[in-house]
Amino acid sequence: MTDYIGAKDYRHDQEGCTGVLLVNLGTTEAPTTAAVRRYLAEFLWDPRVIEMPRALWWLILHGVILRLRPRKVAHAYQSIWTPEGSPLLAISQRLAAALQTRLSERLSSRVEVALAMRYGQPSIDTALQTLRERGLRRLVVLPMYPQYSATTTASVFDEVARVLSTWRWVPELRFVQHYHDHPAYIEALAASVREHWQRNARGDKLLMSFHGIPRRYILAGDPYFCECQKTGRLLAAALGLSEDQWQLSFQSRVGREEWLQPYTDKVLAAWGKQQLARVDVVCPGFSVDCLETLEEIAMQDRSLFESRGGGDYTYIAALNDSEAHVALLCDLLAEQMRGWDEAPLSADREQRQEIQRRAQAMGASH
Repeated sequence: MTDYIGAKDYRHDQEGCTGVLLVNLGTTEAPTTAAVRRYLAEFLWDPRVIEMPRALWWLILHGVILRLRPRKVAHAYQSIWTPEGSPLLAISQRLAAALQTRLSERLSSRVEVALAMRYGQPSIDTALQTLRERGLRRLVVLPMYPQYSATTTASVFDEVARVLSTWRWVPELRFVQHYHDHPAYIEALAASVREHWQRNARGDKLLMSFHGIPRRYILAGDPYFCECQKTGRLLAAALGLSEDQWQLSFQSRVGREEWLQPYTDKVLAAWGKQQLARVDVVCPGFSVDCLETLEEIAMQDRSLFESRGGGDYTYIAALNDSEAHVALLCDLLAEQMRGWDEAPLSADREQRQEIQRRAQAMGASH
């Protein structure tokens, strides 16, 4: 009999699962020029990240940027590298493991968590294949970007869709688009700031620094700027801050094009010239500490502020793998899975074995 039943995506005796794909931006595999060049080549070639005619951008990327920038970025990575490797990857791995434990305790159905990086390793393709081997039938994708942007969240969607387009049996799919104003997210941020103040005293000003994007992306319809502003307002309200006690800014700009303003380094330079005695900086858009927070904010911008005459400068760590962060993500995922947990994905073991016997009698290989 022709084996119509039992294709690669399906086993009659396999227990199904709901998969959680946790996706962060990515990191180089080593703090070397060669590794950084490979990472930047993938990251900067994404048309969601750089919106420019491909032929022109290829010439700029390979003719200029990948010749000059990798050495500088590798040096920056070397300043934050740990025995575990890249902080972004190591912390994200711990976060994914903690989330796996929490979800397994909270939900009655079987859930499998897989970590992926949009650029670099582990890739989205690799993580999805891991979930597929574990019996993936339902999938929730959680990009680790609280504020939506086409440069980040939409790029994750693109890659997930590309990978799934090659599968015969596509899982049910739900996608967390953003959570910039979720009450649990705002409270987790506020709690982390309060805890920092209790340990280190409180600064004269609180700067909320978000990653920047070109201004023209916003003019084209990207909601990122508005979502950052809302996060800032809600966090300031939760902390009871008056308008003169906090400010929002944007960091990590590249090139000569105008990006979202005000720029973080310009704000800190001005505060230094005002000789503020103490400032605190938090980066609400970064779910896990990385090069942009640990090197740019905690090192470069500290030096800038102090060199302009400023006093004490403290960086407030990202939520990372804290209990509050795990609880927040668990809440987000439970909301997305509503209805799924009550609907079994597969029969019990004895029933699956009987199904397999019947299928094999009809010609299935497994």
